[in-house]
Formats: sequence, structure tokens, C-alpha cells
Amino acid sequence: MIELEGVHVRHRARSGGLFHRDSVHALTDATLRVGQGEIVGLVGESGCGKSTLARVLTGLQKPTDGRMLFRGEDLWEMPAARRRQEFGSSVGVVFQDPATALNPRMPVGRILRDPLDVHRRGTVREREQRVEELLDLVGLPGHTVRSLPGRLSGGQRQRVAIARALALEPELIVADEPTSALDVSVRAQVLNLLMDLRARLGLGMVFISHDIQTVRYLSDRLAVLYLGRIVEQGAASTVTAAPAHPYTEALLSATPSLLTDTERIVLTGPVPSATNPPTGCPFRTRCWKAEDDCATAFPAATEGGGGGHQWHCVHPQQAAALSDTHARSTS
Repeated sequence: MIELEGVHVRHRARSGGLFHRDSVHALTDATLRVGQGEIVGLVGESGCGKSTLARVLTGLQKPTDGRMLFRGEDLWEMPAARRRQEFGSSVGVVFQDPATALNPRMPVGRILRDPLDVHRRGTVREREQRVEELLDLVGLPGHTVRSLPGRLSGGQRQRVAIARALALEPELIVADEPTSALDVSVRAQVLNLLMDLRARLGLGMVFISHDIQTVRYLSDRLAVLYLGRIVEQGAASTVTAAPAHPYTEALLSATPSLLTDTERIVLTGPVPSATNPPTGCPFRTRCWKAEDDCATAFPAATEGGGGGHQWHCVHPQQAAALSDTHARSTS
């Protein structure tokens, strides 16, 4: 449905000289595909480019270089009116903090009807019926329609945000850290709601989080970002069972799991700057496997292990170990 081809996003920074400002490399050479009805997880630490990639996927950010294809056609070469009509109604967004994503002065009914009004969907009565359907879909009582967001709990507000994203019956939902502002028990409820909606509606989803264990639970495929680059991607079961890139290993070791006993990997070394990224592999300044050849050029993609598993690393986990772990994960 959506495909990114060598996408770069650079922002002008305030630092630098009078006539030559520095550039923030928010996203570098990102290539990613989101299929119909598929859940793709994006994971990485803060500042790695996840939210920038989400903005590109939702059409809120035009790439500096590269192409974004929507149903095989370059999104940014489409006429603006057609882009709003076709792409705008096909992709919904759930933002990180529902307290700031919802207008505090508008009742829930008006919030949910707003996308229908903008896209002129149906009659006034049909729009009101759609609002009732949306509330029922996300498990909220009918009287919520008259409530202001400030009178709802965090979980209820996030359900309203999800309902708004579903208002135009999109094919894809981009959820940017949708549970990070919620309590643990409410977080589980929202995650289960998203999985239920995916099963009932056949939704595709891009789920963004810094918690690789949560993304592992939800996703069909997984992409790991570091300093604006996708360093590893593939089937979620393969990537988490047989991580090839050292950064993916470090992420998995940092999050506790009841299923596996993993030794914690503590990263040392300088954290690189997005305005002056290191040569070669961006992770080499913190990587315990880094050698001189890691500084020459960003490693080309290597594939193996099945499930479209692909990584960018000069010194990955040994191929034999990858094959053995993949066999265990699929047996």
C-alpha cells in the first residue's frame, strides 16, 4: 500500500555559520514497505527518527530526497486535491498524548464528526450515526458524545483518538507511541483494542514505540532505527529471535521479558549528533564490535534467515547462529 524508496529528511538547524547553517539528518536513506492489512513496528530510542518517519508515512512531512509511493504512485506528484481526497481518507493517525491531540474545547461528538465534515461524508444524520458507531467500536458509552476531553480518563481519551482515526474508514493507521502516556493496566487495554480492531476491520498499522517487547507482540514485521537509519528489518519473530545488528541485541537486552533470560548489554561511548553523524555505521561509536572498517561506509544491506530479514552491519552475529536461532523460532 505504501512504500518508501531511499527517503531522506533534513532540517535546517540554528547552529553553524552565518551563510551556512548545519543540517539535522532526521532520516537517511529509509526504504520501507507497508502492505495491505499488515502491522509494521518501528522501534528505537528517542531521537532515532521514528516520529519523522511517521510524519512521512502520513503525508505530514515531504521528503527532502527519495520517493513515497501510495498504491504505486508517487504521493507528492499527485495533485493536492486528489492527495487530500484519496490519501487523506486512507490513512489515519493516533498521536502519542491524547491530552494534547484532542481539542479541549470541543465535545467528543464534534471531535469525531470533524473528519466527516471536512471530507463531506454523508448527510448530517448519517454523520451523527457514524459517530455513534465509532463510540461503540472503541467501547465507549453513548453519553461520552457530550463530554469534553478533560472530563475523560487517559484511556478514554486515547479511545476517542483511535475512534477519530477510524472515522473515514482508513486502510492504514499510524500509531505514534499511542500507549506511552498511559498507566500499565490502561496500556494493555488500548493494545488489546488495537489488535481487536485489526482483526475486525482488516486494518493495516504502523506501530511506533521505544519498547521492542510491545512492538514484538503486535507486529508482523519490525524495523529498527538508529540515528535516522533503518539498521535492521524483517519478520518480527525472526528479528527478535535472531537479531543480527548489535543495536537490536542491545534493545532486546534492555527490556525485561518473562520468556527469555537475556544478559543486559550496557552501551558506552559517545552518542553521535544528528547534525554531524559519524562516517560509516552510525552505531560504531557505541558498538562493542566496531573495528576500523566500520568507519569507511554505511554497510550495504545483507539478507538471510528468512522472512525478509535484512540488516546493515559489517560484523553481525554469525550466519550459523542466525540460521540456528531462526530454525528454533519457527519449529
